[in-house]
Amino acid sequence: MLTAADFIRLPYTPDLTEGGIAYACRSLAYTYDRMGGSPMDRMRRIVAGVAVELAFRRYLGEQSVPFDVLGATPFTDPDHYDVSLGGHRCDLKSYHLSRRRQIALIRREPALLLQAPALVPLDQYTAEGHQPDDIYLFAFLLGVAAASQEDAARAQAAGQPVHFIVPLPDAWARPGGWEPLEHLALKSECDQPISVELGGQDGERRFVTRTLDLPPRKRVPFPEEWYTVAYLHARRRPEARIGIHSPRRGAAHILQPFDWGNIWVYGMDIILAGWITRDDFRRKAHMVNAGMPTFQYARTRTKNLAVALPELEPIGPLLEKVREWDKNKSV
Repeated sequence: MLTAADFIRLPYTPDLTEGGIAYACRSLAYTYDRMGGSPMDRMRRIVAGVAVELAFRRYLGEQSVPFDVLGATPFTDPDHYDVSLGGHRCDLKSYHLSRRRQIALIRREPALLLQAPALVPLDQYTAEGHQPDDIYLFAFLLGVAAASQEDAARAQAAGQPVHFIVPLPDAWARPGGWEPLEHLALKSECDQPISVELGGQDGERRFVTRTLDLPPRKRVPFPEEWYTVAYLHARRRPEARIGIHSPRRGAAHILQPFDWGNIWVYGMDIILAGWITRDDFRRKAHMVNAGMPTFQYARTRTKNLAVALPELEPIGPLLEKVREWDKNKSV
């Protein structure tokens, strides 16, 4: 039976959030939103999930645990496994806990996490291409998010990092047809100049970025031929409207100041909890319907299969087995 003594705590560093943001921005044109909620919530979930993946891979390297990332999740396919351990595909399921009181309680008493179910969305479990000996590994990220305008302003005033972004609608990010955005241009109504980064795709569907300096109230033509624009990013929240226009998309798309959200995740700790094979998970799991409360969610947004956390296996012995397997293989 899994106990809190089996948990593995990983330190959180800002570069994990930076890596998560880079991935989230590049994935906007490909991923879909299973969980619902706002686009900013969706991006924070991606940032948090990738941060945990990166921390886990870093830990494996530090502990000299051999692993393979050839099957790692590409931007175009968000539901494949993350690493391979000892020849077993490993799917890392992480949960971002952001409520301050809950975080404080868990940091004081990690055993509280044993109340959380190990959840796997039903549509992921039933997807094709899995094997019975695939591994599910479960982790928790403890970290707050300055999601509201007031919280983001306070974070920035205190010298904390922020990352303001606006995901564009599907007509811009994932158009039905593949045609160049002719005569693309932007215009800012801010009183001061502002620099914005655009991310999108060129004619070869490669992810590209470009930073434009926008003077007040002056139309700025875009210097390249892009086919999609997935997001705009600014170092500060614009205090006035910014418009983006291409005749291909009809009327200009206007971004209001309140459209910009801060997707920086202020991580504190990552806790690797336990693991289970896919076959054992199937035998032990029960259904959790959408809308049900769980330890990690006020309510679930999709149907899940769940196993009680104490029924998982400790991660430490698994990693030792992987080391031994690799050692014997090389003999």
